[in-house]
Amino acid sequence: MWILYAFLSAVFAALTSILAKLGMKNVNSNLGTAIRTFVVLLMAWGIVFITGKQKEITTLTSKNWKFLILSGLATGASWLFYFKALQVGEASKVVPIDKLSVVITMVLAFVFLGEAFTAKTVIGGLLITIGTLVLVF
Repeated sequence: MWILYAFLSAVFAALTSILAKLGMKNVNSNLGTAIRTFVVLLMAWGIVFITGKQKEITTLTSKNWKFLILSGLATGASWLFYFKALQVGEASKVVPIDKLSVVITMVLAFVFLGEAFTAKTVIGGLLITIGTLVLVF
C-alpha cells in the first residue's frame, strides 16, 4: 500500500509544481508560499478532525514535538526556496533540481537513520543525479 501512497504523492507533487507556476505569475513568492501553506494547514487539520485523531495530540512526547517542529521549519524553508525558484525559473528545470532531495535523503538516511547503503542505492542515486544534470544543463 505504501507504494500507492508514494506514487500518489509524486502525482500530486507534479501537479503542485505546474499549478504553482501558473499561480505565481505577478505574485510575490513568499505570499504564494503563505497562501499555499494556509490551504495545506486547513486541509491537514480538517483530515485530523474528520478522522478523529485530534485526541492523539496528548500522546506526543517532547521528542515527537521537537522533530516535528524541526521538520516543519525545514518544510517551510524548502517551500519558500521552491516557490522563489519556480517564480524565476522554468518548472522543467526547477523540479528536477528539487528532486535531488531524493539523493540527499538517501545519504542522510544512511548517516542518521542507519538505513542500508547498498550498490543499488548508490547506482540509483547516481542515475538520479545524472538525470538531473542532463535535464537541467
